[in-house]
Amino acid sequence: MIPQPFDYYAPATLREALAMIASGEHKILAGGMSLVPLMKLRLALPEHVVDLGRIPELNYIAESGGVLRIGAMSTHHDIESSAAVRAHCPLLAEAAGHIGDAQVRNMGTIGGSIAHADPSADYPAALLALETKIRIVSANSDRTIDAAEFFVDAFTTALEPGEIVLELQAPVEDQGEGYCYEKVPHPASGFAVVGVAVRVKKAGGKIAMARIGITGMGPRPFRDSMAEKMLESGTEIGQATQSIGQGEEANSDLYASGDYRRHLARVHAARALRTALTRAS
Repeated sequence: MIPQPFDYYAPATLREALAMIASGEHKILAGGMSLVPLMKLRLALPEHVVDLGRIPELNYIAESGGVLRIGAMSTHHDIESSAAVRAHCPLLAEAAGHIGDAQVRNMGTIGGSIAHADPSADYPAALLALETKIRIVSANSDRTIDAAEFFVDAFTTALEPGEIVLELQAPVEDQGEGYCYEKVPHPASGFAVVGVAVRVKKAGGKIAMARIGITGMGPRPFRDSMAEKMLESGTEIGQATQSIGQGEEANSDLYASGDYRRHLARVHAARALRTALTRAS
């Protein structure tokens, strides 16, 4: 189908873009992997579209002061192939490599992906496990929040009208950390039926630190602090992962029931943890 007529704007600076969207009546175009299909199906009917693709201030990857900063318009391919990301936050690079296909990774952006907040997206699990912060700006504000606060519900984030994601701030991973992103892809869409991102540190042959992010299982991504604490207290992986998703809502659809998604989360969390431990030194 063909989208309904709309006005298209391509600002050259961040300041210009924020002034345009200050009213909250403009739709933001990042990579277009979600918005364009919705417009073609006429599920989204924006009258004004602001394209952020020509703003160099939004496209960068840099490390400073122990923090990896990633501009919102960095593509999935940029993140997957970046030497800085692979060196300082390899979990994020691994998650980026699981997104869609090569064409999607060349066009889709991390800012657009997390702002869309698809409950089956890959990035959120890694962002939660990495304890990432997200910087959000508007024409009149500049605030930074934890990724755990950013994802509110299915397709719902903490973004207010007139705000956009400026950058993501991920603490640099220690050299001795192990990491892994495990995913069960939907055979048609490639989205995560369930995705699990983990980070671990070892000390004295035991898990001294564990971080577990889950996506796809429910309407929003979540960090499983119960399983993390069990692992850090010496509980075996198989036993600790049986608590994954406890108390969390699980989605059911024609492809997978909520119970099956919860089962997948537990199985793949155990696999991801074992892989991460083999990578930890």
